[in-house]
Amino acid sequence: MFATLGYMDTDERLRETAEKLALILAQGGMQKMTARVMTCLLYSRQEAMTAADLCEELSISSGTVSTAIKQLIPSGLVERVPAPGSRRDHYRFRRGAWPALMSQQNALLAVMRDAAREGIDVVGEDSLTGRRLHEMQDFYAYMLEELVPLIDKWRERYIATSG
Repeated sequence: MFATLGYMDTDERLRETAEKLALILAQGGMQKMTARVMTCLLYSRQEAMTAADLCEELSISSGTVSTAIKQLIPSGLVERVPAPGSRRDHYRFRRGAWPALMSQQNALLAVMRDAAREGIDVVGEDSLTGRRLHEMQDFYAYMLEELVPLIDKWRERYIATSG
């Protein structure tokens, strides 16, 4: 009995930790229910979960789960996986999600850099606006230049240390 209580205590702490991260993600701009579904999959002890599993675990509707999954799959954080013998879709937190997510940010960095360049082309470099846009362009160009090798370096280190 005590072992069961200890396990329940661990499960409750895990749920609280997942909910705390979901709140942080929501404060950072992610939709609250999308964040809850993402963290549920991230912290799950199961390899994959069905939409029904997510509904039950989070006490939310199937429509809410469906909306969240539709947002999470294109971001690369969650993937749909086959489950032999089951006709239901199964979802899991994608291995390699974090570097994939950061790599997607490269496109945004390039867009921001290019937008600054376009603004500079319109107003010129010697105006107040041009100087602000030059700083923006320089920042995003630098981030774009540095982020790709940084992600590659992390991947190499992770593969080497996690076997």
